[in-house]
Amino acid sequence: MKKCLVCVAVIMSFFTVGIAWSEELSKKPKKVLKTEKDKVSYSLGTEIGGSFKALKDEIDMDLLWQGFSDSINDRKLLLSPEESQAVKREFLTRIKKERTSEMDNMADENRKKGMTFLLDNKTKAGVITTKSGLQYKILRKGDGAKPKLTDQVKVHYRGTVISGEEFDSSYKRGTPATFRLNAVIKGWQEGLQLMSPGSKYQLFIPSELAYGERGAGNLIGPNATLIFEVELLDIVE
Repeated sequence: MKKCLVCVAVIMSFFTVGIAWSEELSKKPKKVLKTEKDKVSYSLGTEIGGSFKALKDEIDMDLLWQGFSDSINDRKLLLSPEESQAVKREFLTRIKKERTSEMDNMADENRKKGMTFLLDNKTKAGVITTKSGLQYKILRKGDGAKPKLTDQVKVHYRGTVISGEEFDSSYKRGTPATFRLNAVIKGWQEGLQLMSPGSKYQLFIPSELAYGERGAGNLIGPNATLIFEVELLDIVE
C-alpha cells in the first residue's frame, strides 16, 4: 500500500509539473484549490517544480510530458531502461562538472572583489582593522560587560554582501535573534566580543571569517565578503 501511494505521489507530481509548464494550458485560469486532492496535487507539483528549477534550461518539457504520458499509458518507450539510466548518468556527470567549474570561477571572482573592497574600506574614516582581518565601525557605543565566547547573546542585525544585496535581517522578521556566541561565524564571534549591550557596530567580514569556500544558501556565494549591522541588545544569563 505504501509503495502504491509513493507511485501515485510521483505520478501526480509529474502530472502537475507537466501542466504547469505547458504553454497552452498555462493560458487557462488558475484552478481554485478546493479538495484535498487539489491541494495535495498542487503541493507535490510545487516540490517537484522547485527541484527542477535549477535545471529548467536543460529539460525539454514537451518530451518530459511525453515520457510521462507514454509510461502511464503503457506505450512503447523511446528509450530502454538501460539507455535511460546511462543517459541520466552522463547528464548528471556533465552538470556536476559544469556546476563545479561555475562555483570555482565564482569563488575566485568573489575572493578578488572582497580583497579589493576590504583594502579600500580600511582607509575609510572610523573603520578599524583587527589582526585577523576583521574590520568594524562603531555606530553606537554601549556600556557594561562584554560577552564571552561561551555566552548567549540577544541581537538585532542586518546582513548584506558587498554589492548591497540583503540576505538576512532580524529587523524585517520583527524578532531579535538569540544564540550562543561560539555557535556562529568567526567574524561574529570576534566582533561581538568587542561590544557592550546597547552597542551597534558595522562589521566587514572577510570570507575566511564568514562562510569561506562553501558559501551559504543562494545569496552568499563561495568566498563572499559580508557586511553586517549588529546591535547587541543583551547578554542572556
